[in-house]
Amino acid sequence: MSEIDDLVAKVASQLGAQVNQSSSSSNTDTDNTSSLPSKELDASDYPLYKKHPDLVKSASGEDLKDITFDNVLNNKIGPKDLRIAPNTLRMQGQIAKNAGRAAIQRNMQRAAELTKIPDARLLEMYGALRPYRSTKQELLDIADELLNKYNAKVCSNWFKEAADNYETRKKLKGDN
Repeated sequence: MSEIDDLVAKVASQLGAQVNQSSSSSNTDTDNTSSLPSKELDASDYPLYKKHPDLVKSASGEDLKDITFDNVLNNKIGPKDLRIAPNTLRMQGQIAKNAGRAAIQRNMQRAAELTKIPDARLLEMYGALRPYRSTKQELLDIADELLNKYNAKVCSNWFKEAADNYETRKKLKGDN
């Protein structure tokens, strides 16, 4: 790849999760869980986009090699093509875990779960976590939604924990 294509690929791999162009549901995006490598990934596989570009796909299923500056300019690649796939986040988490960075692995798992949630709803959920914005029941309802609607177990537990902590620390709606 040319230097510009390499840069575009790197940006797509590392910052795709931050592309916030659409508030439509990403539930239709490709999860790519069936393409997890049979070999456990470790630190020698980092950076993933350079060592295993064949494993890195966008949330829409585009191959990394197809995310080029020319394709962006020719409107062959759009904002959804720059979103990171949950599988890519899981693989990055696997690398982190096997490099002794369990906290990063948990963050990657949480991020992978969040890719399924529409942008607008995700922002509402984060807003609900601000102190004094939600009742305990509202936080627990979000936890239930995360678990049952999006199968986001890690994030669901995070909201349950927040509900308990906010109750203990008097940070729920009406406590101020």
